[in-house]
Amino acid sequence: MLTPQTPITALLHAWRDGDAGALPQLTELVYAHLRTLARQRMRGAEPSTLDPTALVHESFLRLCNADVDWRDRAHFFALAALHMRNVLIDHARARDADKRGGGAVHITLTADAASASATPELLALDAALRRLEDEDARTGKIIELTYFGGLNRDEIAHVLAVSVPTVDRGLRFGRAWLKRELAA
Repeated sequence: MLTPQTPITALLHAWRDGDAGALPQLTELVYAHLRTLARQRMRGAEPSTLDPTALVHESFLRLCNADVDWRDRAHFFALAALHMRNVLIDHARARDADKRGGGAVHITLTADAASASATPELLALDAALRRLEDEDARTGKIIELTYFGGLNRDEIAHVLAVSVPTVDRGLRFGRAWLKRELAA
């Protein structure tokens, strides 16, 4: 269970309070977890300039530059999820932009043609998540924290200040809603 005494929470508070020595320690503790999340999110994606390491670096840079009153570990990873999603979507949009040849037909010379569809699928998922957030903001946040943040049910409940059964209902509804939206 999350408590204010967890090392990550203590380091976040120290960093927030101006202790410059807390950032290297915090980085060491969270980097491996962020990298695992990045690898999971990018599994099957087309090889590009954005690899899991670059995703973690860009997301962490955005986190470090954010003026946030860190509450605890779960809050940190929730914001990391948001930044990771934004980095992935920004990268997908840039790749898909007409000025970069996004409208051109791409021919792959590798046997892995399935990975070529990763950018359109990610953009479709983002669009569907935005529609879900418009319809039910809490459910959209639950799905985002699960998919992009890798948080478990207890952590999501803590971050959103709701019960675990509420998170479970949100996950069931959100997954069904996204399945219907993405199938259309």
